[in-house]
Amino acid sequence: MTHTDYDNPRALRVVERTTAERIAAVCDEVKEMLLQKNAAYGDSATAPLRVFSRANAEEQILVRIDDKLSRIARGKEFDGDDTVLDLIGYLVLLRVTRGAK
Repeated sequence: MTHTDYDNPRALRVVERTTAERIAAVCDEVKEMLLQKNAAYGDSATAPLRVFSRANAEEQILVRIDDKLSRIARGKEFDGDDTVLDLIGYLVLLRVTRGAK
């Protein structure tokens, strides 16, 4: 993966991104998605409304993880969805629900 080096005004060149930079970028993307969804939906993952389901928050997140894994295994996803990104997000929420620091 590459990015453009804007620090050098004389020459526009392409610079390889390190694995560490790519890891940081993916983690930032997941963090931003989770914070945006949390702001939009409230704490629906960690404090669900429980209109129909009486399962606790952790069990509900596990069901969502199962759904995402099923989509990946079957090769089925909706246009525009990023099932892997969503799965990573649910795994982070699982750690949050379990009290990981």
